[in-house]
Amino acid sequence: YCVEFRTESLSHHCALENRPYARWMQYLREGHTVCVACQPPAMNADTRRCSGDGHNADGGKILHWEAIGNSKCQGTWKRIRQMEHCSCPLVHSFIFT
Repeated sequence: YCVEFRTESLSHHCALENRPYARWMQYLREGHTVCVACQPPAMNADTRRCSGDGHNADGGKILHWEAIGNSKCQGTWKRIRQMEHCSCPLVHSFIFT
């Protein structure tokens, strides 16, 4: 499954990232919708959920995220909806880890 989030805030460290494999961090913006896929091995075998997907969060709860590879690139987002059939665009798509 996938979860859509709206980014609420992000640190300035994301925009400073220039390593080739991590340049995607430069394109994160407040207010953008991002799509995050929940796949093994991040998916818990018993619950079939990914930690941090905001399943128990109401629509107004602000959740924290952190980029793998640059722990200083972090911020907050709000859960919009869960989609059982992922249709994430190639841009602004991520996976839970």
